[in-house]
Amino acid sequence: MLTDEIIERLYTMQDKKFGEFQSRLCPTLNADRFIGVRTPELRKYAKELQKRDDIGEFLSHVPHTYFDENQLHAFIISGIKDYECCMDEVCRFLPYVDNWATCDQMSPKVFKKHRPELLVQIKKWLSSDKVYTVRFAIGMLMEHFLDEDFDISYPQAVADIHSDEYYINMMIAWYFATALARQYDAILPFIEERRIDERAHNKTIQKAVESYRITDEQKDHLRTLRIKKDGKQP
Repeated sequence: MLTDEIIERLYTMQDKKFGEFQSRLCPTLNADRFIGVRTPELRKYAKELQKRDDIGEFLSHVPHTYFDENQLHAFIISGIKDYECCMDEVCRFLPYVDNWATCDQMSPKVFKKHRPELLVQIKKWLSSDKVYTVRFAIGMLMEHFLDEDFDISYPQAVADIHSDEYYINMMIAWYFATALARQYDAILPFIEERRIDERAHNKTIQKAVESYRITDEQKDHLRTLRIKKDGKQP
């Protein structure tokens, strides 16, 4: 089977210390799921596999055993040039994505040429009960809809998400911090009026004040909007 061949190849590129490092970054996964293949090697191997006629065998063989397989899968999907094919593979893979790294590494290049169709799918993903499907949807809004295609309904859709899941709330914070850097005047009311979940509010401000794209004056104002543990602002 192609999957067995791929796993065997991944082990020839193994860096055990790097695998241990990766496992610490992804505490939701057991350490024995990390082979330890470095990202440049995975990207290079993904390009090689994309040329194979039987790559569908690997892409359909989910869930994968190893984190490195998931990363490889994400890189292969990201390189698919046909939008419909790419979207089909993303939708098939997303329910099996089980960590933030794989979720965030998956960024299909073809999506930027098909934003209207992508937006329809993003709205479906946002209502998913899968943690990393929701995280991926927010990430796609952040990547593709904060510039010329920006609409105030998009941050509102993110603000409407209320979850106990750490990896969703951290993506919400990342989204709003990035949005502040690109659409400051439109996004600021979400912070001033506490429209986003409290679990993401302060993290948004923290990320924003670390950004070089936000002015010192804006950072000073954002700092005054932090919520203390007693629920009050400084």
